[in-house]
Amino acid sequence: MSENKLVGIVLVSHSAQVAASVAELAKGLAGGATTVPVAPAGGTEGGGLGTSAELIAAAAASVDRGAGVAVLADLGSAVLTVKALLAEGDELPDGTRLVDAPFVEGAVAAVVTASTGADLDAVAAAAAEAYTYRKV
Repeated sequence: MSENKLVGIVLVSHSAQVAASVAELAKGLAGGATTVPVAPAGGTEGGGLGTSAELIAAAAASVDRGAGVAVLADLGSAVLTVKALLAEGDELPDGTRLVDAPFVEGAVAAVVTASTGADLDAVAAAAAEAYTYRKV
């Protein structure tokens, strides 16, 4: 699959630093995965804690390559903000999907899977499967 047809990934957190760090971690653990378009959307426009519909929409537009956009969110209002944007119907690129997945593990799985050229269904499934990862 050509690089311009990779699934894009948006990481929505209440914290700009958390979103950026998880994006960096996911790309690093995916062998750099520099070709996978990943964008953090954390915090508010003013740099505070919270979520911003504008930052999320801009991040989704920046990673859209025509193969869909997987959005992973950390907590509460981040999820609600993404759901509201999806319900509006014209704020996010066509093929944008909120993925029910753990934020860190799901982000890594999504980026690794997207780097193989997998479609949005496969990327979403890999991220969601991260719920089954056992630590003990």
